[in-house]
Amino acid sequence: MIYYAVIDTNVLVSALLSSFPDAATVQVVGKMLDGEIIPLFSDEIMKEYNEVLRRKKFHFSEKNILMLLSVIEKYGEKIVPGPTDEILPDMKDLPFYEVVVEKQDDDAYLVTGNIKHFPKKPFIVTAKEFLDIISGK
Repeated sequence: MIYYAVIDTNVLVSALLSSFPDAATVQVVGKMLDGEIIPLFSDEIMKEYNEVLRRKKFHFSEKNILMLLSVIEKYGEKIVPGPTDEILPDMKDLPFYEVVVEKQDDDAYLVTGNIKHFPKKPFIVTAKEFLDIISGK
């Protein structure tokens, strides 16, 4: 089965920083790279990915950044979301929320490490929760 997901930037950062191949964030990114997860994105999300992943403090290689971003753009689905009028604790998270809301007809999920930054909704999940959904738990 194919799953649609907006992957929060913190999940990508966590996966790239992790030295544990069984970490939930690493597994989510792996499933995205394998095509089991179709990433959903917008221009604003790609702009944030580009900016955050290139922060010097992370020391990510340009090769890894380009590979990850090209997979997202090539195999993902670009969404132009409508406004939700949702007020979030951190309004920089609004583009991620708006994209997942736009794709709710396809049972899309927002995978994030910052659950408390979003409204309590069944489609907003942690990486571990998303893996449990995928595995049918």
